Amino acid sequence: MTDISNTPHTDMVQDSWIDRRMPGWTRPYFKLARLDRPTGIWLLLLPCWWAIALASPTAATGIGMTVLFTIGAVVMRSAGCTVNDIIDRKIDAQVERTRGRPLPSGQIGVFGASIFLILLLLLGLGVLIQLNHLTMILGVASLLLVGVYPLMKRLTWWPQAFLGLTFNWGAIMGWSASTDRVGIGALLLYAAGFCWTMIYDTIYAHQDARDDETAGVKSTALWFGTFSRLWLIGFAVVMLALIELAGDVAGLGPIFQYMLIPIIAHLAWLVLLWKIDDPRDCLRRFQASRWTGLLVVAAFVLGRIFR
Repeated sequence: MTDISNTPHTDMVQDSWIDRRMPGWTRPYFKLARLDRPTGIWLLLLPCWWAIALASPTAATGIGMTVLFTIGAVVMRSAGCTVNDIIDRKIDAQVERTRGRPLPSGQIGVFGASIFLILLLLLGLGVLIQLNHLTMILGVASLLLVGVYPLMKRLTWWPQAFLGLTFNWGAIMGWSASTDRVGIGALLLYAAGFCWTMIYDTIYAHQDARDDETAGVKSTALWFGTFSRLWLIGFAVVMLALIELAGDVAGLGPIFQYMLIPIIAHLAWLVLLWKIDDPRDCLRRFQASRWTGLLVVAAFVLGRIFR
C-alpha cells in the first residue's frame, strides 16, 4: 500500500515518472491518460483476470489472454479517462483535486484530446480483433457504457453504479474470450465486481463530497452520507457471497475456501477502519483496493491448481 502522507490532494502526481522521463510535449497526454496513476488500470484489469483465471481451459490460453487483456485495459482505461475529462472539463475546473488536469488547466485543447482519443480507440481495436467473434461484439458494446458513464454524475445519485457496470465488463469479456460463451460464472463475477466498484468508488468519491455538492455533481458519497460505511459493508458481504458462489460453480478445491479469509480481512480493513472525512485516507484505501482484486485472482488460481 502506498504512503501518501506527503502527497498533495490533487489528481496530478508531482514529479512522477512522466515528468522525469518523457519529452515535455508528451507529458500532458500521458497525464490525460492517467498513466501516472495506475490504480485505475488495476481496477479495470482485475475483473478480466478473475474470469481468465476461472475459465481458461489451459495455462497457455490463460497466459495469452492475460497479456492481451492487460494491454487492452491500459489502452481502454486511458480512453475512458480521456472521454471523462473532455466531458467534465468545466466541472473539473471547479474541484480542487481535478483543476490541475491537462484539459481544465489548458495544457491540452479539446481538439488535441479528441485526436488522442481516436488513436487510443484504434489501439484498442487492434487488441480486440485478436479475440473471438463473441468477445469482439462484447468489446464494441462496452463503448456505449464508456461513453455514457461520464454523464451519469449529472443525472443520478448513483454514478458509481454505472462505473461498476462499465469497469467490470471485462469479467464477461475475459470469460467469453476463454470459452467462446458467456456462462453463469461470468455473470457472478460481473455482479461481484459491481459490488467491489461500489465499495472503492464510493470511498474515492468521499474525497470530493464538499466540492461536488458545490458544483452540483451527484455521487453515492453524497447520497449515502453518514450511512456510507453501512452501505459498503452490505456491498462487501454480497461481493464475498458471489465470489464464493463463482468458485463453487467452477468446482474449486478447499484451498479456495481458505483464500477467502485474507479477502475478508482486507475488505474489513478497507471499510471498518476507513476515516470517511479524511480525503487522504479515502485515497489511500482506494489505491489499496487493488489488493482485494489481486487476492481474488490468487484464490481462483490456487483453487484451480489444488482442486
